[in-house]
Amino acid sequence: MVIFAAYLFYMKNFQELGLNNQIIKAIDDLGFEQPSDVQAQAIPLLLEHNRDLVGLAQTGTGKTAAFGFPLLQKIQPDSKQTQGLILSPTRELCLQITNELTQYAKYMNGINVVAVYGGASISTQERQIKRGAQIIVATPGRMKDMQQRGIIDISNIDYCVLDEADEMLNMGFYEDITAILKHSPDTKNTWLFSATMPKEVSKIASKFMTDPLEVTVGTKNQSTNNVAHEYFLIDNRDRYKTLKRLADVNPDIFAVIFCRTKRETQRVAERLTEDGYLAGALHGDLSQNQRDLVMNSFRKHQIRILVATDVAARGIDVNDITHVIHYQLPDEIEVYTHRSGRTGRAGKSGVSLVIVTKKEQRKIKQIEKIINQKFEQKAIPSGEEICQVQLLHLAKSIKEAPIDTNIDPYWPALEENFAELSKEELIKKLFSREFSRFHQYYKNAHDLNKNAAESGQGKRRDSEIRFFINLGSRDGFEWQSLKDLLREQLQLDKDSLSRVEVKTNFAFFNTAKDQKENVLAAFNDFSHQGRKIHVEITHDRPKRKKRGRGKGGFGKKSHRKGGSRSFGNSPRRKNNKGGSNGGRRSNIKSSINRRKRKK
Repeated sequence: MVIFAAYLFYMKNFQELGLNNQIIKAIDDLGFEQPSDVQAQAIPLLLEHNRDLVGLAQTGTGKTAAFGFPLLQKIQPDSKQTQGLILSPTRELCLQITNELTQYAKYMNGINVVAVYGGASISTQERQIKRGAQIIVATPGRMKDMQQRGIIDISNIDYCVLDEADEMLNMGFYEDITAILKHSPDTKNTWLFSATMPKEVSKIASKFMTDPLEVTVGTKNQSTNNVAHEYFLIDNRDRYKTLKRLADVNPDIFAVIFCRTKRETQRVAERLTEDGYLAGALHGDLSQNQRDLVMNSFRKHQIRILVATDVAARGIDVNDITHVIHYQLPDEIEVYTHRSGRTGRAGKSGVSLVIVTKKEQRKIKQIEKIINQKFEQKAIPSGEEICQVQLLHLAKSIKEAPIDTNIDPYWPALEENFAELSKEELIKKLFSREFSRFHQYYKNAHDLNKNAAESGQGKRRDSEIRFFINLGSRDGFEWQSLKDLLREQLQLDKDSLSRVEVKTNFAFFNTAKDQKENVLAAFNDFSHQGRKIHVEITHDRPKRKKRGRGKGGFGKKSHRKGGSRSFGNSPRRKNNKGGSNGGRRSNIKSSINRRKRKK
């Protein structure tokens, strides 16, 4: 494999890369001025050589243009036959690549790029292909399906691009890729682009490629230098509270929050929406139409916080994302590179924030080795710090707001209304009205850094008190609905209630100790559906000690071989004759005989 370093192929502009005038004109329309490092390396090589190529560069560094420009220039527009196939892991990325190639080819007559992906009409995609598609951009699952139906023929393609190869393998597409490419000619050129180079990607490169060129931007798996990496150490029960504080201390936040599961993604998005944030969820359980609506709202900044799973977030191409927040770290450490690559794109800077417990802290060191960058541990913002930031942000927004001349006719009345107020009084009244929500919420906020330091030491629980309430699942409650009822009755925010545990006929919940009298008074004369509800202070029942092997039911050592004296909880055993409980009967019979002999 021939390896080329980035600095050897630095070019001043796109004209020097060897691109034709039609593509250069489209580039000018898009406002691109200078090629990125991966573009400066890959484009001349792909134009000059008919060779396989491996391109390693971080997300957001312009890999689509790096293979898209050469591919378009090498395609024969006069032929309607499929000449190029691009495989990508998700439908979002598939659509993104298709849209970008269409823009690049706007001055190239006769070029047709078709997107093939699941969740859309297969008959519509079939009609588009039959009209002639020189380039097909596809997800592996739908591509394999259409091949099996005989709709797509790639037996004569000249070029195959595997984009985000590491992600396709992480998502389990290796067998699909193998099944797809076995129908392609050995003479084709294969171009593989990836953000990381794990063993699985090396394996696919060796299987489908011959003596490829390799271009690498930075170090393999390294994160872009435009992203700062920070982490916050928490008590696990403060995870959502910490997320809210990170959002509040960054008033202009435009972020993607990553969760591990679809269920957690939906739950966090719903909680943020309930708390007044412009948030939306993106995960695999949404329909294609729902996903499109969410992404369109996010691109238009109608949604400021997008909560997503790793799979669903592939293909998010929004250049002004300010923060990536890892609500939970991914199971596969390498995925962190893809997540953090959602920010710091197109030359802009960004911040990647990680929320971790002490048990998860070791993963930070592992990620540092992979991305070749250091994390900075930051303190969770205090309520006072957040209030100050929000107040100054409000002041700035008011100062910079344009004056609406439509109020001019009403100005005399306004001036007369505020004539008795001094400038200082007017400012204080204005900010008091606008700022009260944050101040009310954070004025008695707990120190979450202290909670994190005490996590696992049992100290935090000492500051809380636990209550019993005679409401349970038979009354139609689960933990969230009961928490809502308690919050309404006690006039507390959701974060002041913890450890809500619902049983069939009753439930438990925790509050701070200083809320004791408030809780008891609130439920002193309270009824639910005609039934008297009472609340009392309680404690968790101590866990029963597990009886290990060789321990008797009464805490004494048992001399019975390998058994427990607690017959009622022991698994049934078969005797040598095949009957059940034979051993038990034998033991009881022996005991009776011993007593008879003593008598």
